Amino acid sequence: MLNDNRQQYVIQTDSTKEDGLGKVIAFIFVASMFLAFVQEVLESVMAWYRDTMVWLNETATYVAGFWPF
Repeated sequence: MLNDNRQQYVIQTDSTKEDGLGKVIAFIFVASMFLAFVQEVLESVMAWYRDTMVWLNETATYVAGFWPF
């Protein structure tokens, strides 16, 4: 082999700041996506509830129209 006498070095750096910053950014991203999902679910449930109440009110008004008094 030709490379028997060549020394190979492994340079290892301590990058705890960059690792910590990446974890914080990832946590903020995941938390914001979770909150966006919760907001969409809440808006959907509120719209469904509101539409159900409107439908029940219109149905009750229609049924009450058949009463003779």
